[in-house]
Amino acid sequence: MKKLVIIPTYNEIENISRMIDTVMALEGEFDMLVIDDGSPDGTASVVRERQKELSERLHMIERKGKLGLGTAYITGFKWALERDYDYIFEMDCDFSHNPNDLLRLYAAAREGSDVVVGSRYVQGVNVINWPMSRLLMSYGASRYVRMITRMPVHDATAGFVCYSRRALQTIDLDAVRMKGYGFQIEMKYSAWRLGMKVSEVSIIFVDRQEGTSKMSSGIFGEAFWGVLKLPFRKIQAKKC
Repeated sequence: MKKLVIIPTYNEIENISRMIDTVMALEGEFDMLVIDDGSPDGTASVVRERQKELSERLHMIERKGKLGLGTAYITGFKWALERDYDYIFEMDCDFSHNPNDLLRLYAAAREGSDVVVGSRYVQGVNVINWPMSRLLMSYGASRYVRMITRMPVHDATAGFVCYSRRALQTIDLDAVRMKGYGFQIEMKYSAWRLGMKVSEVSIIFVDRQEGTSKMSSGIFGEAFWGVLKLPFRKIQAKKC
């Protein structure tokens, strides 16, 4: 089974080389696709240097400027489908998601789930080093999504996810509207509405140690208003 980990980057020079080492060392041979949005700190240069030794498994798409988290993942999903990957993962570069948990998400997907969410909230609250204000915002956002959409997912905003090839082929990626963290909600909701099996694996989320957070009020606002519209959207499978 071919597995690809997609990691969007913007100014992640402190983390990217260590992340590459960690993912490449995992059992089962996970490939990696870095999608860099013109990082001025030289993140892409580090990846290009590492590609000299890992050319078969480490890939990169360079984009000009910050074009949004959602568009980065859509670009990566299409790239992966064109190259016949069976399981496609998304995760952050800052080690808030433990790369070792990729193995657990993959195991759950092999057991029959179309979408596997690395969940902070499916078994209590498993978040370390966040200020209370951000924790309440994140936890409250997931509760809000469940209330509005009725989707049975405890961590709808999670960015640590495994998608099966079938899931990404079925979802109309060109119809996904939200660009920021609302993208994470919309993808899970689309899969659920299309009848796919969505499961959650409990993880421990640790706030980044290096670099700076990309969260903003604009990103939160897009998700808040976008969720209100989701139950009224017609979600259709992609036409072949």
